[in-house]
Amino acid sequence: MRGPAVAIGLPFLLFCGLIAAGFLMPGWLRFITLIALAKGLVVLSLMLLMRAGLVSFGQGLYYGLGAYAAGLGVNLLKVTEALALLALGVAVAGAVAWVLGFLLTRYREIFFAMLSLAFSMILYGLLVKSSALGSTDGFNLPTPTFLGFAFAGTAARHALFVLTASVAFAAALLLHRYLGSTRGYLGEAIRENEIRVEYLGASVRGALHVKYVLSAALAGAGGALTAVATGHIDPDLAYWTTSGEFVFVAILSGTGSVAAPFLGSFVFEMIRTYAFAYSPNTWQMVVGATMLLVIIFMPGGLWSLFRRRPRLVTRS
Repeated sequence: MRGPAVAIGLPFLLFCGLIAAGFLMPGWLRFITLIALAKGLVVLSLMLLMRAGLVSFGQGLYYGLGAYAAGLGVNLLKVTEALALLALGVAVAGAVAWVLGFLLTRYREIFFAMLSLAFSMILYGLLVKSSALGSTDGFNLPTPTFLGFAFAGTAARHALFVLTASVAFAAALLLHRYLGSTRGYLGEAIRENEIRVEYLGASVRGALHVKYVLSAALAGAGGALTAVATGHIDPDLAYWTTSGEFVFVAILSGTGSVAAPFLGSFVFEMIRTYAFAYSPNTWQMVVGATMLLVIIFMPGGLWSLFRRRPRLVTRS
């Protein structure tokens, strides 16, 4: 009885500590943390696919769909509630993934990666050509309301931080429970040997389809929260470099825990911020060198630092 209580209580204490820290952080650090949490949801969606043996180079598709769904919800549907915009981004991303999943779950390895990238670039091309959506310039979003309350200035930024942290915590907790269930473990079995999974009577394509839709919903949530946080949307959200960045952070983080994507996302945002501040012309080189060092010395990602080391047993 003590183990589950500790397993639930420790993350909750960390969540409360994060909320409290949000009120004490300087504005720039709070914003970086907020963006890291929002993008961490997208990296979390990649972790879900990677555990099933799939790597998506087109996750920017659902990241962009979630952001544009939130933006159009404000400008066309006149929706001003942040939770409603978040739900709209999740619904649009999940619906598109449900349709595309019938095709994409037929493919594996590089074919799945390139096909997902192709769909992402199709969305990018449509957004760039659409003058009604601002073309390459995109468009702005006003500050939404939170549970019916209209905040402004610092209060609005604090409310958005609490919302983003709450969504990230809930998503990580629910995904942790899902990965610990029979359907969750099915993804690892598919990664190892999907033919045996079929022999056991489980539907490989059905299981992958569910995971694909779940991953898209998480990415859509990250896109909607990013759009609300930055107050601006443009087609670069769906560009291939954005999708590549998420894969980069997923490798940097590791797949050992649902907390790893958020840790990796925060570390990546901090490295990029300081690298751009002190070396604006070569910050990509700094990021690339960091990636190389992680691959060489920590193949399991940053989360491998928190794994328990096996005790050395010596004979007397």
